[in-house]
Amino acid sequence: MTGARDAAPLGILAALHDEIADLLTRMGPAAERRTIGMRDYYVGQLSGRPCVVVLARVGKVAAAATAVTLIREFGVSHVLFAGLAGGIADGVRVGDVVVAETLVQHDLDARPLFPRFEVPLLAQARFATDAGLNDVLAGCAADFLELDLPHQVDAATRARFGIATPVLHRGEIASGDQFIGAAEVARRLAGDLPATLCVEMEGAAVAQVCHEYGVPCAVLRTVSDRADAAAPVDFKAFLHEVASFYSAGIIGRFIAAL
Repeated sequence: MTGARDAAPLGILAALHDEIADLLTRMGPAAERRTIGMRDYYVGQLSGRPCVVVLARVGKVAAAATAVTLIREFGVSHVLFAGLAGGIADGVRVGDVVVAETLVQHDLDARPLFPRFEVPLLAQARFATDAGLNDVLAGCAADFLELDLPHQVDAATRARFGIATPVLHRGEIASGDQFIGAAEVARRLAGDLPATLCVEMEGAAVAQVCHEYGVPCAVLRTVSDRADAAAPVDFKAFLHEVASFYSAGIIGRFIAAL
C-alpha cells in the first residue's frame, strides 16, 4: 500500500450519488472536475491524500468503463468501490457490512464453450481483491460499526430497519446485471454459488478490470435488504436514511488509515 504523500491518487467509485455525496462535500470547491465519457471525475484531497471520486452509475458495464478511466486517465494507485447489496447468505442482515475477498459474475454463462461463471479467455471465474487493502478496510468498518454508527444513525431509524448489532463479514460477493428482489431468485443464486454472502451489480466487473491492469482493489458493501420482495422499498429508504453514513464513515476512516 501507499501513503498519503504518494503522488498517485486513490480511485473511489460508487453506483449511486448518495454513496459519494459526503466525500464530494469534504473535497470542497478546490476539487477539479473532469468530465470523461459522460461521468464527472472529482480530483482533490481527502484526509491529505490525493483522490479521484466518481459516480460510476449502475451495472457492470458502467462500473468497468469507469474503472478503466480511473486507471488509464488518472493513474490511480488503488481502486475502492463502495455501495449497497442484498444479503444472500444466512446471517447476513440489513445493516451488516461485507468486505469482498473474491467476486464472481452470477449471470455470466458461456456454456458449452466455457464453464459457467468463467470469464471467457481468462480461465477464471473469481477475482480476488487486495488482501492488504481488505485488512485495512475491515478494520475501519468494524470501528465504524462499533464507535460511529450509534451516534450517526439515531436509534429510531436503526430500529425501523432492524439494525441491532450489525456484523462485519468477509468473503465472496456475486455481481450481475439484475436487481435481485424475489426470494426464490435469491435462493436459486445461493444454491448456484453457496459461498456468496451478498449480491450487487458492479463489484465483479471492477475486480476483473483491476485484475487485468494489475491495480489493487477493494469492494465494500453495506447490506440494505435481503434480496426479497421487500428489497425495492428497503433499498430506496435505506439509501437515503442510512447508507450515506456508512459510506462516508467507513471510507473516511479507510483513507486516513492508508
